[in-house]
This record gives sequence, structure tokens and C-alpha cells, in this order.
Amino acid sequence: MPKVAILDDYARAALDVADWSPVQNRARVTVFDRHLSEEEAVEALQPFDVLCTVRERMALPRTLIERLPNLKLITIIGMSLPNLDLDAATDHGVRVAHANFASPAFRNIGNATPELAWGLLIATVRNLAEEHRRMREGGWQSTTGLVLSGKTLGLVGLGRIGKRMAEYAKVFGMEVIAWSPNLTEQAAAEVGVRRVDKDALFREADAVSIHLVLSDRTRGLVGERELSLMKPSAYLINTSRGPIVDEAALVEALKSRQIAGAGIDVYDVEPPPADHPLRSLANVTLSPHLGYVTRETLHAFYSDTIEAVVAWLDGAPIRIINREALAGGRQGG
Repeated sequence: MPKVAILDDYARAALDVADWSPVQNRARVTVFDRHLSEEEAVEALQPFDVLCTVRERMALPRTLIERLPNLKLITIIGMSLPNLDLDAATDHGVRVAHANFASPAFRNIGNATPELAWGLLIATVRNLAEEHRRMREGGWQSTTGLVLSGKTLGLVGLGRIGKRMAEYAKVFGMEVIAWSPNLTEQAAAEVGVRRVDKDALFREADAVSIHLVLSDRTRGLVGERELSLMKPSAYLINTSRGPIVDEAALVEALKSRQIAGAGIDVYDVEPPPADHPLRSLANVTLSPHLGYVTRETLHAFYSDTIEAVVAWLDGAPIRIINREALAGGRQGG
């Protein structure tokens, strides 16, 4: 029987949130509930025909793909996977199937990340993580928080998630300012947001929340200079991608209390090392990349994955993004 691996299912939710029986009836399905290093993956994944990924949790470089001789199919969520070597997959005859976002399963999951971002903002400005820790240890209150009403939220990025954050902020009585490389005053005004330049955003905002896609242009966009512009009473929230923020500069800003605190859901390396300095700072609220991790979202992800694997088992056309398909301007086969 073909062998199918479900990778990085940290919460062991995959088999619960979607019906895998169409695959399990015809293939042996194995769940990996911890992150594998490349060397661990080479050893553990040797027998598998299919690898089912969840977003960017698993890197699939050429050095791994070329050492998995049985690999025939990789499923990904979205139209690309930044840490997948697509050329290597194509060179080794491995099909890469992408998600079908037109599928009904993907309806109404767009609020997962902005809801998490807003919750992280509240938790951060009210020091909930630190107070929760003290309560668990038998202690009592030791910090003071911040009222959001009347404060200014600075949005770095005003796309789908940024616009949703702006809506939440208005309900809380906040002024909203925004900046991104391509944002115009008109586009901002259409959603009741004031466009400012980048420096003004970091100077004026009481809380800065990042909502940009990671790219060469946005990598390291928030560094020592931007953090130095922030008020000592201000907070930084990042639920986008870790490398958009210079992690070392952020750690120093938090240690020196140059800024009041941060709420972080994403990291340069995921999971971050056990001794990562962010794990030990009292003025940081941390979550393990939970932005999209809801039962509804995972149901959509895995339902689409199942559809692709079943099509492959049937020898039917599947949505592939290998080099030839992209060069030909088509997806399929």
C-alpha cells in the first residue's frame, strides 16, 4: 500500500478535524506530531510516497528531497511554499499539489488570524501571560496594563487582515493609522484609516501590529531604527512572519525596556530553541504560531489535502504547480 505522512501535526488534530477514511482505506497514514530536523526527516520519511504539509512548518529543500527515493507527491496549502525547492521536486519527478481556495471548505476562515492578533494585542497590553504565570505559582497581581480606548493603533500593512484589525480597533475606540510600501491615502481613507509615513507610524502608535507578507522587500523591515522610534510605553504585535522583524533588535529593545512589550506569534526559526531569549522575558506574550490554527481552518486545509491525495491514488488530474505546469501557464495533470 502507498504510504502517506502527515507532517508537523503538533496538536494531533489532523485525523479528528477531517475524514481521512478515503485515504486510510487505500494507504497507510502516519502522523508526525513533532517537528523533524532535516536529518531526522531523511531517516523517518524514507518509506513514504506522499508528504502532507501544513503551511511552512516543514522545510523541503533539495538536500532533503533528493534523499527521499520513494517520494511521489507533496501537498501544500496555498499556491507556494517558501521553504520548498520546487525545482528539486520537479527534477526528481515529485508532484506538488496546491490548495483549491475556491473549495467550499475555505469559506469563512479568513477571520482566524485577525482574531488571534487582536486577542494577542489585548493579552500583551494587559500583561495576561505574566499575571497568569504568577497566579499559577500562587502569587497575585504585579503589573499595570493599558486601556486601548483613545490610543492609536499603527498597522504595518492594510490588506485583508489589516482591514479587519482596523474594524476591531474602531469598536474599541482607537484611532488607526497605517503604512505599507504601496498603500495610498485614498485606499486608507476608504476604510477610515489615516495613512502616514513609516517613521510617523512608529513614532505615533501606542501599539504597532504587523500584517505584511514576507518577501525580500519586507525581510528585516522592522529593525533597530524602527524600534528606537517607538514610545517607551508602546507595544509591538507580530502575527505575520518572524523575519519581518529583526529578532535580535527586538530582544534588545525588550530587555532595555526601550518599548513596553511585545506579543509574538511567529519566529525566525519555528519552533524556536528552548533557550531562545524571548522565552524568558517577562514583558513578552508568546504563542506558538496559532494565527491560522483553528478547527475550522485545519478542516479546510486537511479536506483539501485529502482531495489531492485521493486524486493521486486514482490517477486522476490534480492541481500541480511543478515547473512545467507553471511555465505552461496551467495547473493540472
